[in-house]
Amino acid sequence: MKTSAPMLAILSPAVLLASCGYGGVGDSEAASTPAPGAATTGPGFKLERLATFEEPWAAAFVPGSGGYLVVTEKAGTIKMRWPDGSIRPVSGAPEVDYGGQGGLGDVLVLPAREGGDYPIYLSWAEAGPGDTRGAVVGLGKLSISDMGEGGAAITDLKVIWRQPKVTGRGHYAHRLAISPDGRHLFVSSGDRQKLDPAQDTSNNLGAIVRLNLDGSPAAGNPFSGQAGKAQDIWSWGHRNPLGLAFDAQGRLWNMEHGPAGGDEINLVRRGANYGWPIVSEGDHYDGKDIPPHSTRPEFAAPAVSWNPVIAPGDFLIYSGKLFPEWRGQAILGGMRPTVLVRVAFDGERAREVARYPMERRIREVVEAPDGSIILIEDKAGARMWRLTPG
Repeated sequence: MKTSAPMLAILSPAVLLASCGYGGVGDSEAASTPAPGAATTGPGFKLERLATFEEPWAAAFVPGSGGYLVVTEKAGTIKMRWPDGSIRPVSGAPEVDYGGQGGLGDVLVLPAREGGDYPIYLSWAEAGPGDTRGAVVGLGKLSISDMGEGGAAITDLKVIWRQPKVTGRGHYAHRLAISPDGRHLFVSSGDRQKLDPAQDTSNNLGAIVRLNLDGSPAAGNPFSGQAGKAQDIWSWGHRNPLGLAFDAQGRLWNMEHGPAGGDEINLVRRGANYGWPIVSEGDHYDGKDIPPHSTRPEFAAPAVSWNPVIAPGDFLIYSGKLFPEWRGQAILGGMRPTVLVRVAFDGERAREVARYPMERRIREVVEAPDGSIILIEDKAGARMWRLTPG
C-alpha cells in the first residue's frame, strides 16, 4: 500500500477540539492522521455559529447583494441566510433523485442583470429510465423580495447540461465554477464509480467540462469538431472531483477524492489526462494496488496528494483581507478526519502547511465578501460557522 504524510500539521488551541468519532464518508474510507511530530500551536481564529441546516451540500453568496447567502440541502430544498441573520426558504427548487451521494448539489450565482434578477446555476442528481440517474446542471433566475416578510424565488429553471444516465448513486461530483473572464462555466463530472468511462472520451464521465454560459460546449475544447468525442470535455481521467477553484493567475484547480487513499489537488490543464483508473496515489478498497503516477509520466500527476486521506468536502482559494497570510492558499474542509486544511502553492506544485481540528465533518467552505470564511458541516443538524481572526 502506498503511504505518504502531510508535510505539516498545526493544531490551533482557539478552535473546537476534534471529535473522537465520525461517520462514513461514502467515498474515501481510510482514516488520516497528522504528520508525526507536528506542531501543536498555531495562528488562532474564532468561530461564530450562524445557523443550522439539514444535509447542506453547497452555498454561494449573491454578488453585490449585501450578504445574502444561498444554501442547498441535499434532499432538495434551498434556503437563504439574509443579512439580518434570518433563514428563509427559496422556492423553485428542482425535483432531485435523493439517495447515496445524490440529491441537490452545487449553487453558483452571477451578478444581477437589468431588471434585478440574478442568473443562478444549480446542479443535482436527476432520475433516468429504469434504475439509472445522472448529474445535471440547470440555469434559472433568482429574485429576492424585500416586501413584507420578504422571500426569494427561482424561476425559469432549465436543464442545460447532463451526464449520461447510469446505475448507482455515487461520484456525481457536479461542482461548478465560472472562469475569471465570466465567459465559461466549468463543471466537474465524476466517474459515477464506473472507473473505465473516465478514460473514454466519447462520454463526459470522469471529466472537467467547459461550457458556454448557456450550457453549450465551448469553442476551443480539446475534441471540438471531432466525431465520436464528447465536445464539452476540457480534461479527463478524473475520479470524483468535488471542488473547482480559480487562483489569482486565472488557473483552474480541482480537488478530488481518491480511492483508499490518494485524495489530491490538480492543476487543471486543457486536454490533460489525469490517469484514473490506470494510475492513482491510492489503492483499491479491496487492497489491490494501483500503479502511482510516477510509473506513467504521460498522465498528469497531482500537485499534492494525501494517503491516508482527508476526504475533503470542498475547497476555496483564499483572496480576502482578513487572513493576509492565507491569501493565495487553498482552504479545504475535511470529513475524515474532521479538519480544516491549509495548502500553499509553489508554482505548479502544492504542499500542506497547516491542519486545524474541527468538531464535525466540513462539507462546504465559502469566502464571504468581507474576507471571513463560512464553514458548513455535513449531514443532519449541520451548523454554519463564520471563521474570523482570533
